[in-house]
Amino acid sequence: MENKNIDMGLQLNKKTMIALTLVLVTVLAFIGILTQTMPRGEYELAYHNGHEVIVNRTYKELPDYKMPVWKIILSPILCFASSQAFTGITIILMIVLIGGSFLILDKCGILKYIMATLIKKFSHKKYTLMAVVVFVCMLLGSTAGILEESLTLVPIAVAISLALGWDSLVGLGLSLVSIAWGFTAATFNPFNVVTVQKLAGLEIFSGLWLRLIVFVGVYSILFLFLYLYAKRLEKNPTKSPAFESDKALREKYNLSDTDVILADENIRKGTRAFLTCILIDLGFITLDFIVGAGGVISLPAMAILFTTGGFLSGHFTGLRGKNLFKSFLQGAKSIAPAIPLIIFVVAISYVLSEGKIMHTILFELYELMKGLSPSVAILLLFGVIALLEFFIGSGTAKAFLIMPLVAPLSDLVGITRQSVVTTFCMADGFTNLLYPTSGIMIIAIGLIGVSYGKWIKWSYKLFIGEFIFSAAIMLLMVAINYH
Repeated sequence: MENKNIDMGLQLNKKTMIALTLVLVTVLAFIGILTQTMPRGEYELAYHNGHEVIVNRTYKELPDYKMPVWKIILSPILCFASSQAFTGITIILMIVLIGGSFLILDKCGILKYIMATLIKKFSHKKYTLMAVVVFVCMLLGSTAGILEESLTLVPIAVAISLALGWDSLVGLGLSLVSIAWGFTAATFNPFNVVTVQKLAGLEIFSGLWLRLIVFVGVYSILFLFLYLYAKRLEKNPTKSPAFESDKALREKYNLSDTDVILADENIRKGTRAFLTCILIDLGFITLDFIVGAGGVISLPAMAILFTTGGFLSGHFTGLRGKNLFKSFLQGAKSIAPAIPLIIFVVAISYVLSEGKIMHTILFELYELMKGLSPSVAILLLFGVIALLEFFIGSGTAKAFLIMPLVAPLSDLVGITRQSVVTTFCMADGFTNLLYPTSGIMIIAIGLIGVSYGKWIKWSYKLFIGEFIFSAAIMLLMVAINYH
């Protein structure tokens, strides 16, 4: 029988949420101090394809401007009147809808049915399953450019990972990490390939052969990391940084009643309805990619279809009327503590913009790159893009911000523009999960109850491995004059 004392749905670890909130408040305070102490300045801006782009050689200092301190203090409120508000509101709505839907799926036994089915088929081929899941998720990131949408996969992947004898961190690796690493190995990604190549004046999707090599390399590093870690866990599960926090999840997703779950016809119908909605959403993701909508289609579709799938599952399994809506609201409430985190992330972007220091940072880095050798310059460019990820999570926003500066500069220092595109992809991709200013990352680790410190302790070797591989690719591009 189901243990009624075990919480259902998405559960955010309170200690992790408090710790992450304090980290973001500290970051916001630090950025606020920079706006008061650094030189302020800005470039002239022009519009390109509906986006603001920097006009090179137009930087001017603003000695008389300083962001009022009261705006920094009230930034969590003022940010919702800024250009960053749409992204923040979209993510908040999406996680609330997903939180409500997941509790329905959990109560109805849909999650356990999916887990039981996969385990029955792959219990003796679980590393084959790992290889396939990592490849598919990386492919989604590499081609369609999904990232925020992957939050829906995290709890399912975590549950499957625990049932196969691994831990929640492996589940995170199978879902969010794999998709983010797909950004690193971008092949047809509409954000990190199409946008950057357009801004660099290159033919769309040109230079694909090397990006395919990068995909194979990144996939090999990620799969090997997860494989070796999972093997180590099988020998000694206590080696997991998430061992204690996983205890409740292991009890929650205990599959001792597998045969009963798989024999339930109503649960089977509910699962089919849910998976049908997910398959339809893949169509919207494909459409988003084809028309270059930049997530405007796929993000709302994911939220709506996931919610629809949850309600249909509840209907088919007998959870209807007031009980269905009550369960949805209970699930939405359970994930609500993540909302302040998203607000602080948006507030940080607001203070950076209003503080007029982002263009100053770009100007200083631009000046620093002049006169360097191609090999040193391309490594510095990688570092600049990776650093900017701390302040600007959107790859498209970074592209429009820096490419007007970097493209002509690359010609001067002897780096091909095709090399700049691949460098941008590699630097932007895996850093999506490196900093505490990544809203999607902090929600994901909050769901599995792992602190930011434990996350970095677990993943730092993976980050180092990707950096070393990226550096080797960058030096290769310089050596062969990659076009």
